[in-house]
Amino acid sequence: MTLALRISLAAVAVSALLPGLEGTLGPSSFYASFPLGRGWVELLPPYNEHLIRDVGGFYLAFAILFAWAAVTLARALIVPLCVAWTASAALHAYFHITHLDGFSTGDAIAQTTGLLAVVAFPILALVLIATNVEPRERAFRT
Repeated sequence: MTLALRISLAAVAVSALLPGLEGTLGPSSFYASFPLGRGWVELLPPYNEHLIRDVGGFYLAFAILFAWAAVTLARALIVPLCVAWTASAALHAYFHITHLDGFSTGDAIAQTTGLLAVVAFPILALVLIATNVEPRERAFRT
């Protein structure tokens, strides 16, 4: 169960790291080609460098926290982190699922699947934490 918890937390860390890095370091690239050259973001104009850099920073911050949680398995970090992320990710998913104009069927399915996965992984982590004596409560340490 500890492995499943680490994997679910690491999956969210990676899913936040990718848009976080591109949004922060290359906002125009993120706008024009995210993800993997598909250009989903540009379907919702207009371009705003400030907003994209801020969102990139937000994702990077969450990536760091999820990576920390995956390493330490600190319950005091995992629970509020997963609850906060799930609230944000669910609202994000709702917006995108209700704004699919301009997307091909394949892109709409891929985007929706990805958005729902990043809602599901932290919920899985919360279930694993709630149903398992391990991981034991640990102090925040690196």
